[in-house]
Amino acid sequence: MSLFSNPFDPGSRLACGCGRHASRAEHERAARTAAPDATLAHAADNAVENAVMRALFPQDALRRRFLRAVGSGTAMAAVAALFPLAAAKEAFAQSTGPLEKRKLKVGFIPITCATPIIMAHPMGFYGKQGLDVEVVKTAGWALIRDKAMSGEYDAAHMLSPMPLAISLGAGASRPQPWTMPAVENINGQAITLAMKHKNRRDPKDWKGFKFAVPFDYSMHNYLLRYYLAEHGIDPDTDVQIRSVPPPEMVANLRADNIDGFLAPDPVNQRAVYDGVGFIHTLSKAIWDGHPCCAFSASREFVTTQPNTYQALLKAIIEATAYARAPAHRKEIASAIATPNYLNQPVTVVEQVLTGTYADGLGNVLSDPERIDFDPMPWGSFAVWILTQMKRWGQIKGEVDYQKVANEVFLATDALRLMREAGLTPPAESAKTFSVMGKPFDASQPEAYLASFKIRRT
Repeated sequence: MSLFSNPFDPGSRLACGCGRHASRAEHERAARTAAPDATLAHAADNAVENAVMRALFPQDALRRRFLRAVGSGTAMAAVAALFPLAAAKEAFAQSTGPLEKRKLKVGFIPITCATPIIMAHPMGFYGKQGLDVEVVKTAGWALIRDKAMSGEYDAAHMLSPMPLAISLGAGASRPQPWTMPAVENINGQAITLAMKHKNRRDPKDWKGFKFAVPFDYSMHNYLLRYYLAEHGIDPDTDVQIRSVPPPEMVANLRADNIDGFLAPDPVNQRAVYDGVGFIHTLSKAIWDGHPCCAFSASREFVTTQPNTYQALLKAIIEATAYARAPAHRKEIASAIATPNYLNQPVTVVEQVLTGTYADGLGNVLSDPERIDFDPMPWGSFAVWILTQMKRWGQIKGEVDYQKVANEVFLATDALRLMREAGLTPPAESAKTFSVMGKPFDASQPEAYLASFKIRRT
């Protein structure tokens, strides 16, 4: 059931985000003509009612049978007798209280995946929420993790697997409850090879290659391993995969220390710009719509500074909504290409953000969805990541996939703020997807894991 659907409608098939229209297109037409305040208020009321009905009727079929038997009016009265709906709606609708802290430090790695977090500084999204945010360029992911865990950073740009790893204590000195309330970007990565390999495009011929990824707990590592394994290459025995900070990748390719990398942009485009590499394939060809980077914060920050957290998340989601519009991409490229942020030629950043780019082999290609920005932290994304962490031996033993996903990927917070930022909340409550043509069922993670011939478990 969608968060914004009408839970007292027994016949709704929930084909759109609010449950009142026959299609997504009809929903969006209605939203454009509705008064914004009325639309938001209705969505907020439905969100509260929805949460209560989910708790009372975990199985949606049972909810529908109950409503058909007693009618929506009687059902609403009965639920209201058990739970103070009116008070809950009023509390939900209230704006956040005074900020517990205005001066914040948010760490980031200088890559286009961090676009919303970075651009929110020069383009005023943080200031709009009353925040004084210092975005701190950081050398690598291990340092980001350590500074965030120590409290030196209030929040951070992280790779989407990192909050899961931190929460489980994987790769860290101790487990620490962590959250990921918003995805920063989807797609936006590529496999880039050294120019000397321009005639070796078949991955089956890559035995002995040395690859770089930004971090062990990264989508880059999991997508590269998946891609290689699907072509019969064991990523642990047939090739070498090492962690290299993104700002050092092009230099390592130029020095012939590595044969290629699966990296975030603008690293891939910079390799083309410098003439040392070519783009073999975009990551969206492996999994179209995959998450990459994320806005993250400790559970302690979320719970002890809730108003500051809400303001920070709202600023980032509003920046994400702005970045999603193709018409804004060149403006954003100019804002974040500067030395204090990405430190890249504007043309390199523009090629990434607009999707019109040189591939290093003499071609100019166009793919407007080379990178996109969608803040929704789907639970199924988290479950898939956990299967790959287990597949490659990063976590062992029993894993409560759904519990970990729900505790770390805070979908409810993202949904609540997306509409305020001008984004259309998802029409469905679950996200289905395929990776290299293989469908993923988040309800059967162990069966999915067992289906792979090449794995460490």
